[in-house]
Amino acid sequence: MANGRFISYVRVSTARQGRSGLGLEAQREAVRTFLNGGSWSLIAEVTEVESGKRSDRPRLAEALKLCRIHNATLVIAKLDRLARNVAFISALMESGVEFVACDFPQANRLTVHILAAVAEHEAKAISERTKVALAAAKARGTKLGRSKGEGNTMTDAYREKAAAVVKAKADARAHDLSDVIAHLKAEGASSLRELAAGLNGLGITTSRGGTWSAVQVSRVLARQA
Repeated sequence: MANGRFISYVRVSTARQGRSGLGLEAQREAVRTFLNGGSWSLIAEVTEVESGKRSDRPRLAEALKLCRIHNATLVIAKLDRLARNVAFISALMESGVEFVACDFPQANRLTVHILAAVAEHEAKAISERTKVALAAAKARGTKLGRSKGEGNTMTDAYREKAAAVVKAKADARAHDLSDVIAHLKAEGASSLRELAAGLNGLGITTSRGGTWSAVQVSRVLARQA
């Protein structure tokens, strides 16, 4: 049973299919069937005519932008409608947007597990290679270890990467909201409080799913600057 907000993404491979609608209605019906029941709202549908071998899909980028703006989940009819390679799915996961495939609802979680397993395997391989290299260096008489007060480079690197991911996600959403805020300003919203009221009136929530305040709007504007 589906719950929450959704952005539907449907795709066909050729311009001819796009004009004829071939395959699109079947995808829409799959989305309608999946969302049937529960408490949900379909914010928008984004249609793309593109080759499945490409990853630079502008309409998919627009769908992801809408998902970030509305804190929505990307819903697709079939998993292979996104791509058939792990690199593309990995890029999708890095976008910070949740997605679900109607024909395989567990796919998003399963994909994360698969990517985690691959990463874990590579980490173990790197660890083994490092141990071998350290043993060889020690055998050559190279002094190992670190000086007193020297930080844990590996731990620091992971922390910096995690912080960078959080910052990138916040920056991306601030950028996504720029057009919305510009529209509100054009409509006469001149203060932070009025902009917050405008965002709330449009049904757009904060990144944590709450309502906007003047302070939160100021933070978004600062990121945009």
